[in-house]
Amino acid sequence: MTSLNRHTVAEWIAYGLFIVFVLALPLFWDDPFGLNRWARYLVYGMLGAAIALSWGYAGILNLGQGLFFGLGAYMTAMSLKLASWTSLQQGSDTPVPDFMLWNAQPGAPTDLCCIVPGSWVWIPFQEQWFGVAMSVVAPVVVAGLLSWALFRLRVSGVYVAIVTLALVLLVRLLVIDAQPITNGFNGLTDLGYLTILGHEIDPFENDSYYLIAVSLVVVLLAMRWLVATRAGLVLQSTRDDANRARYLGYDVTAYQVFFFTVSAGVAGFAGMLFVVVSDFASPSFMEIGFSIGMVVWAAVGGRGSLLGACIGAIAISVLETSASESEIFQEAWRLIVGLAFVIVVLFLPRGLAGLARDAVDRLPLGRAGAAPAGVAGKPAE
Repeated sequence: MTSLNRHTVAEWIAYGLFIVFVLALPLFWDDPFGLNRWARYLVYGMLGAAIALSWGYAGILNLGQGLFFGLGAYMTAMSLKLASWTSLQQGSDTPVPDFMLWNAQPGAPTDLCCIVPGSWVWIPFQEQWFGVAMSVVAPVVVAGLLSWALFRLRVSGVYVAIVTLALVLLVRLLVIDAQPITNGFNGLTDLGYLTILGHEIDPFENDSYYLIAVSLVVVLLAMRWLVATRAGLVLQSTRDDANRARYLGYDVTAYQVFFFTVSAGVAGFAGMLFVVVSDFASPSFMEIGFSIGMVVWAAVGGRGSLLGACIGAIAISVLETSASESEIFQEAWRLIVGLAFVIVVLFLPRGLAGLARDAVDRLPLGRAGAAPAGVAGKPAE
């Protein structure tokens, strides 16, 4: 077995073990609250993999991924808000978000379009399928327009990071300032349940956990297939040397826009799933710290590995929760997480995935397929 084949086998074994773990967890843990928490961890894992796709494989450092996550979350939350009991009990033909009635004048009509100017944007979200679809469509459209404008002008490196960082801050301010329509700082709470084929998904039932777990598995495998295609290989060549790829005749802008948009769509889908299990949407999803935290997850797990970034996101989230709930480390849990990140960057620049790859390299090769020392090529990061 050659070194390259050995890494491929080890990678698929890792995928298999991870998939078995996430799908079998409810069989051994009969704790609704704990499973709900783990469902959130898996959503974060999906976010970590999305960052690895754009940063590790495309070489595009996106510090505003929270924008796409937040858009996806708000789109679904708007539909679930209109499906909640507090919206349905108003007695009007059109469900009205309760916070709009709180801010309305006494005796004002309860039609959605008459309460607040601009509130007509809520009308299509009476259909849950529309909110779920827009959770992916809205981030994809925004990411497509943004990336086309940036990469067409050949903006790269730290400038992309600055633009995405500024954009997520701008959108967060717009969401907060539009309080009559979005409920501002308070976000959207007291949501109804997502209904799939007539079945309501309770956040604290196994159904919601399996919805997240199966979605994560499908998204991970789909992205893994995507980066292994010819398009994924061309993308990695543009990451290493964009000018050389252009010289060879590849449309670098098209590849960058496509993969950046796919990453945003995955983040929006993750936002939708997070709302299903958390029962709220908040402008905090678009805070700068949250977006930078996603980059930390990918760095710890290994930005050159989709599975590594996913596991890194889950591990950091578990560490944050455990430290913040500990009486000993309750006041210093952020310091602990920051210290863990510094240690990984200094001593494991390729993250946990790089450490696993090195461990596989130390395993003895079979005699029949062993390559002479110095002949086998080093796998790409």
